[in-house]
Amino acid sequence: MLPPLLGGSATIPTERTMANLSGIVKQLKKERDRVAKQLSGMDAALRAFAGVYSGSTNGKRRISAAGRKRIAAAQRARWARVRGKSKAATPKRTMSAASRRKIAAAQRARWAKVKAARK
Repeated sequence: MLPPLLGGSATIPTERTMANLSGIVKQLKKERDRVAKQLSGMDAALRAFAGVYSGSTNGKRRISAAGRKRIAAAQRARWARVRGKSKAATPKRTMSAASRRKIAAAQRARWAKVKAARK
């Protein structure tokens, strides 16, 4: 006898088939519920671990306005100390015309010696 898919005829009592199908459906629903319960437990565990080990939630550290003010005040104080320690600019020294003439004469004499030594 050929199977029903190959053109043979098969008589299956529908009452027994429906009972089997409903049993299978019940088992699948039970399995689905069990897996859903496991997944919810795993989700809870993941959330707990993520909360403990993530550190901060937004990834950026924020500072309060008061904290920024304290930091700015400290930096201003540091710059004030640096500026306070710097020497006052010494006034520019000027040379008298007579001193310049003496230096120029001495330089001319040195160059004259160098030129005489080359000859």
